[in-house]
Amino acid sequence: MIYLFLLITVASLIFAFRLKKPLLLSLPFVSIFAYMIVQIAMVPLGFFETIKFIFQLR
Repeated sequence: MIYLFLLITVASLIFAFRLKKPLLLSLPFVSIFAYMIVQIAMVPLGFFETIKFIFQLR
C-alpha cells in the first residue's frame, strides 16, 4: 500500500510540474484521506461511534 501512495505522490509531482497545475499537488493528501475514510467505514460499528472511539484513545 505504501508503494501505491508513493506512486501517486511521484506521479502528481511530475504532472504538476509538467502541466503547471499546482492543484495536482493536493492529490496525495486527498488519496490518503480517502483511504482513511474507507478504513474507518470498514469497522463494524457505526461511522460516528467509530470516530468517537478513535478520538477517545489515549
